[in-house]
Amino acid sequence: MDNMEKKIVVEDLSVSFDGTHALSNVSLDVFKGEILTIIGPANSGKTTLLSAINRTLEIKDMVSITGRILLDGKDINESEPEEIRRRVGMVYALPIPLPMSIRDNVLLGIRLQRRLKRSEEDDILEKTLRAAFLWEEVKDRLNTSAIQLSGGQQQRLCIARTLAVKPEVILFDEPCSGLDPISTMKVEEALKELVREHTIVFVTNNTKQAARIGTRTAFLLMGRLVEVDATEKLFTVPSCKETEDYITGQFG
Repeated sequence: MDNMEKKIVVEDLSVSFDGTHALSNVSLDVFKGEILTIIGPANSGKTTLLSAINRTLEIKDMVSITGRILLDGKDINESEPEEIRRRVGMVYALPIPLPMSIRDNVLLGIRLQRRLKRSEEDDILEKTLRAAFLWEEVKDRLNTSAIQLSGGQQQRLCIARTLAVKPEVILFDEPCSGLDPISTMKVEEALKELVREHTIVFVTNNTKQAARIGTRTAFLLMGRLVEVDATEKLFTVPSCKETEDYITGQFG
């Protein structure tokens, strides 16, 4: 990976909530055009790390953050939070479709940025829904409520909504945790296409999923980074006993 461009650099990141540590001195690189999967048991700091990267962490009460996060070599704190959140999108574990049409859900973010012609809206709508592997399922009911979609469809709608504002990085926080196997497969298919144009950080509690989709995998435990390596290597010959114990089901 030495010749690959670093998209995100996390340097000595520590986070605590009301004095309780969530992350301790985490340093991690995310390379452009990769899927970095992050695994670890509950309360290991996985969601905290994602929230720090796209600057949603700082809006919480009683939070202390030290260290640096660089995006394309620039400290994210030197940019407005809204700009970072546009460049670094987030898809959460539970899909949150808004009580409006499928069309309006997808286009909400981009409409807030600028005025669009109807033809431009149509192009964005089809492109993003296709990228999320949802177009064929909803193309004939774009003006119906997004609330009527299944859970798996709602999650892919949220991916399309994120894509509409053209982020450079997409953070996924256990997006398949509540989905059935077929919906999970469709999300994973979408990832394989999205990584052609985006950098992806994907948190999952499913080690088999991490092994399927990750370019590299990082293992977090109790707020510290145990190791990060090429996914195949980490799952076959991990460097640390803690990693081996976790991926073989000894704890977690």
